[in-house]
Amino acid sequence: MPLLRFLPEATNINFIGVRYYAFAFDGLLLLISIVSILWHGFNLGLDFTGGVEVEAKAPYSISQSQIGAIREQITALNFNDQVIQTVGGGPCARPEGSCVMIRVQPRANQDYNAAAQTIKNKLGTKYTYLNTQVIGAKVSGELLHAGIYAAIAAVICISLWVAFRFEWQYGAAAAFATGHDVFVTAGLFSVLHLDFTLTSIAALLTLAGYSINDTVVVFDRLRENRRKYKRMPLAELINLSTNQMLTRTILTSVATALSIIPLYFFVPALMEFTGAILFGIVVGTFSSTYVAAALLLYLPKPAGPIETPVAAETS
Repeated sequence: MPLLRFLPEATNINFIGVRYYAFAFDGLLLLISIVSILWHGFNLGLDFTGGVEVEAKAPYSISQSQIGAIREQITALNFNDQVIQTVGGGPCARPEGSCVMIRVQPRANQDYNAAAQTIKNKLGTKYTYLNTQVIGAKVSGELLHAGIYAAIAAVICISLWVAFRFEWQYGAAAAFATGHDVFVTAGLFSVLHLDFTLTSIAALLTLAGYSINDTVVVFDRLRENRRKYKRMPLAELINLSTNQMLTRTILTSVATALSIIPLYFFVPALMEFTGAILFGIVVGTFSSTYVAAALLLYLPKPAGPIETPVAAETS
């Protein structure tokens, strides 16, 4: 027996009884996300708006105070947007952290190559310029569309797999729950005006995989209980299955969050990525627990073949 137990071994929460409150809360999150996306849109980063990237190497390790001085120099050039961060590894490993990556969005009607040269002139000859890239608006637009299609395709593929693995009703519920988690997390970027970049797309795809994991665990236990308790009403089966998996779901979510929180506070470059994942963990755990299985009540009752009971039937 563990010395310290945060959660009881068995719970008896009436998840189905409070489903309308859960649906209302979910609906509110969706409404806020839809309004914000339609009204404000996304604060698209340089990945999706086009820009110039210059990687410069100094003969010494670049400190945080020096990064601040570089940021002031680049800010004085009045670009529309800028991202400045140190780079390590490869040619930047000797000395470690001796490179700085500067990404800017040129002003309207400003030539991209001219913007790159302006940055080099501002920094001076004490830097060695390792790489200069120009990302056009057309390419960036294609990246944005590809990212959106990838997120949609991920939700569809996950739902098809669940439908194949279980029954189509489970697939439909999984499609809504997973799509909801991804969309609401995307809405977070719009509400808080966070930079929406390729890293944000990666966070949404990561979240889709994480979210479906908890949902499938509940669905799998629900299917097992259907074999064991054939005469039990579906609402009671959902309550029983969700309670049986509640401790596992919460502990998994907490453990995952604890592994990400240090990245949020100590790796500024990943702050938006890890922040989105942490928010998605909370939303995904809520939807997997309160919403996904409850949606089965509003679909045709699952009636696929039931395997031989694993235990004696209880009426």
